[in-house]
Amino acid sequence: METIAFTGQPRTDMGKRSTKALRKEGHIPCVAYGSEDLIHFSVNPIDVKDLIYTPDFKIAEVSVDGKSFKAIVKDIQFHPVTDEIQHLDFLQLEEGRAVKVEVPIRFKGTSPGVKNGGKLIQRLRRLKIKTKPENMVTEMRVDISKLELNQSIRVRDVDQKLETIEILNSPGVPIASVETPRALRSAASAAAKAGAAPVADEEAEEATEE
Repeated sequence: METIAFTGQPRTDMGKRSTKALRKEGHIPCVAYGSEDLIHFSVNPIDVKDLIYTPDFKIAEVSVDGKSFKAIVKDIQFHPVTDEIQHLDFLQLEEGRAVKVEVPIRFKGTSPGVKNGGKLIQRLRRLKIKTKPENMVTEMRVDISKLELNQSIRVRDVDQKLETIEILNSPGVPIASVETPRALRSAASAAAKAGAAPVADEEAEEATEE
């Protein structure tokens, strides 16, 4: 599992004026919770960019005032105009204590429906799971090797052999489907009409003979 390590600067003053000054200096106010005491600190944006701006699931290894802990990002506040990060909330990880996280969905196998000209549409990109830090995974693999044209695979179809992981999404939510492209539908429709034409001609001939 990929870990992003960085050092945070401890904060003692959490007032609005202090927080505003911190942001002016180009730092991000942060808080880490999950243990007995809240840990308030700040970080340089460049130190957390690979943790925030990524589709992958990663763990933070934070060092503050000589003490280190592992955590996950639980909340990000962005500026409504500039999209700059205004605040980060971290949840500390402790062995044996289950946490809820979202991990990306990755497909495995090749869909027969895609082989036959269909288009794979991914409708859900992340799964919500509950697990303990020692059983954490960075992604959930979804097998699409039996997905035919006009079929969908849903959360309930995900192989849950990992008994240490609980999927929290509703079972009926679709993850991916294979749709028939318009061109393929048009070609099938044209072929069907062409196949029906001779039958119509034969019926007309029979009517004439009578």
